[in-house]
Amino acid sequence: MITRDDVQARLDALAKPVGSLGRLEALAVELALASQSLTPLTRPRRLVLFAADHGVVAQGVTPWPSAVTTAMVETILGGKASSTALATVHDVDVRVVNAGMIQPPRGPWPAHFNAAAIAPGTVDLSCGPSMTLDQFDTAWALGEVEAQQAIEAGQRLLIAGEMGIGNTTAAACLTHALAGIDADTATGSGAGADAAMRIIKRDIVAAAVASLGGRTDKAALAAIAGFEIVAMAGFYAQAARQGVPVLLDGYVTTAAALIAERLCPGTRTVMIAGHLSAEPGHRAALAQLGLTPVLEWQMRLGEGSGALVALPLLDSAGALLCDVARLSDIGG
Repeated sequence: MITRDDVQARLDALAKPVGSLGRLEALAVELALASQSLTPLTRPRRLVLFAADHGVVAQGVTPWPSAVTTAMVETILGGKASSTALATVHDVDVRVVNAGMIQPPRGPWPAHFNAAAIAPGTVDLSCGPSMTLDQFDTAWALGEVEAQQAIEAGQRLLIAGEMGIGNTTAAACLTHALAGIDADTATGSGAGADAAMRIIKRDIVAAAVASLGGRTDKAALAAIAGFEIVAMAGFYAQAARQGVPVLLDGYVTTAAALIAERLCPGTRTVMIAGHLSAEPGHRAALAQLGLTPVLEWQMRLGEGSGALVALPLLDSAGALLCDVARLSDIGG
């Protein structure tokens, strides 16, 4: 097993002053430990974007209707979204998965779109459990399969992205329940909720988590999660089993990471936090996982976009470990 000391010794032996690349060296340590390799690779890499709708949208937690989920997935499939523009410039393979959309994109679907849905959106979590245990298991398995297929295709770095109007409400519930912060801190504006919407959202989050009575078992998490969030949790857990590093995006993907770590302890060892989002609960979620974000740029788009922006720094960290000569090799 590669240890932090092993990686630090390799960095200190390179043809440069010790510690001279600052935070990049710390990121190189994270990458090497997540990969369990002193010469970690960050290519090829794949972004798997999971899409689903949320019944809680009916309660006025967001200014956007669920139809926007479909519209944005169509934009992503057309290669014209922020995430796909960033993925293209950084040479990232993109796959889109329908975990549970009310209205799937208009066909024909391209080969990189998984059209099978668990259900047309979750149940409104303010009225009862958002999904059944069977649906939770199906969503988890969907993520596992996507991770395994990516790994079998030779992908050396995985990113999960999400698209789902209303999903920051579910993420806030999960962070409130799993990271030990109050509902007000866990609840942000998401995709543009105003002050009044945020109060509605916060009260729903508080009530939904209170109804769990302090439980954080699988049944409790199923009551407050979203299909795409559970699928990402399964995706992370499978990546960890295979020893493949994952680069986290923002608040919703980190909520999925919390589920994965809660149900499969140790999953966090393959995780690297791409950025700290503008959502107020994200810092606590990352702290719960023991992760330090690469960037703090106040992004909150989702779709894997923040992770994609951080990706060139991860490439730089990998190049440092793989391509720099040792001081001893040049006679130093």
